[in-house]
Amino acid sequence: MDPLLLSRLQFAANISFHILFPMITIALGWVLLFFKLRYNRTGDDKWMNAYRLWVKVFALSFALGVVSGITMSFQFGTNWPGFMETVGNIAGPLLAYEVLTAFFLEATFLGIMLFGFKRVSNRVHTLATVLVAVGTTLSAFWILALNSWMHTPAGFEMRDGVAHATDWLAIVFNPSFVYRLTHTMIASFLTVAFLIAGLSAYRWLRGDRTPAVAAALKVGVYLAAVLTPTQVLVGDLHGLNTLEHQPAKIAAMEGLWETQNGAPLVLFGLPDAETQSNRFAVEIPKLASLILTHELDGEVKGIDAFEDAHPPVAMVFWSFRIMVGIGLLMLLVSWLGAYALKRRGEIGPRLGRVLVWMSFSGWVAVLSGWYTTEIGRQPYLVHGVLRTADAVTSVPPLSIGITLVAYLTTYVVLVGAYVSVVFYLARQAGRSETKRSEPTALGPPVLPLATREPGRA
Repeated sequence: MDPLLLSRLQFAANISFHILFPMITIALGWVLLFFKLRYNRTGDDKWMNAYRLWVKVFALSFALGVVSGITMSFQFGTNWPGFMETVGNIAGPLLAYEVLTAFFLEATFLGIMLFGFKRVSNRVHTLATVLVAVGTTLSAFWILALNSWMHTPAGFEMRDGVAHATDWLAIVFNPSFVYRLTHTMIASFLTVAFLIAGLSAYRWLRGDRTPAVAAALKVGVYLAAVLTPTQVLVGDLHGLNTLEHQPAKIAAMEGLWETQNGAPLVLFGLPDAETQSNRFAVEIPKLASLILTHELDGEVKGIDAFEDAHPPVAMVFWSFRIMVGIGLLMLLVSWLGAYALKRRGEIGPRLGRVLVWMSFSGWVAVLSGWYTTEIGRQPYLVHGVLRTADAVTSVPPLSIGITLVAYLTTYVVLVGAYVSVVFYLARQAGRSETKRSEPTALGPPVLPLATREPGRA
């Protein structure tokens, strides 16, 4: 067993599990703030009922994200000691900033969001929601600053094989940071939009037609309908930035083996590393050059231009196409949903079932996009600075293999449990709202937060 391959698989398993949950909490914090502000302005209990459900989903996602993040951070020492030895002067402070400025905000004020409905004033509860939303974004800011620096390093110098910071602004705002942050933030909002739309459609199909369901469904569908085409534009800009700084990754994504003018766009094919070609390729002549260089005969570098410093083509090629395919499906479904809601005021059963099946489609798109980005950086951990093979551990392969199996088993169980609990919370929310609105023995219905007027302290 190869310790390099096993260590890469183990870290991939950890980051794949971990990234699922921040991609929900980053955007969901802001959606919760929207629900709360709508409640404050209108006094309509449907917004608070929606808040009550989704703050529980947020808390569950946050908990799993924290636990998996701790596990992942251990691997910097156990599996990749060369990484911190070489670039720890840069990676260490950025990771510390994330904990100091973001994690404490989320962890501290989440308790008020969950349990402070009647224990603090409405203003304090709203402020807690604001701070948690800001915290999730700050967390994304610092983590993506480090990740972007690993792809497009800047603002440092090497001394005796160790990276030292010379310009922290250049490190944080490195050449790919703005594109990567924007692309990831929109991906998070799309993940949450389809999760909200899917769970709301699930409740609707079960006969739960309460106002909170209709309101959340509209928020999810309309948010997806607006952000999906926006993501296409941002992705194109991100791709052009990648072409400038990591052309080998673009060559793998496009399945281009040879440098050529007027490069075709390979829609489908089976990349073959031995023959340096794509079998059964379906191509559109010159379209890759037009997209990447904005010229029909523009030059696009192929894999042949990079000798051994290029990623494995097949994995990058297919993960990129899965991401694009899911994105196109999101565009179609969200626009059909928006049209149905605009014209009829509700979705039909067929579209409802599609939305339920797409509840976690954002996860598939995020993982495939993440694989495209991270596998596309190979053979480097820090592009042009530190090769992956030079940072790997000396731990015996058997130990890595055993822990890899343990991680995978645990993560499969936890993902299954998470999905089950989320749908359980959706079912319980419908029962709770129905019970809350029923007349009691004392006469009037029991309404949430009835003792407090919207907007009052």
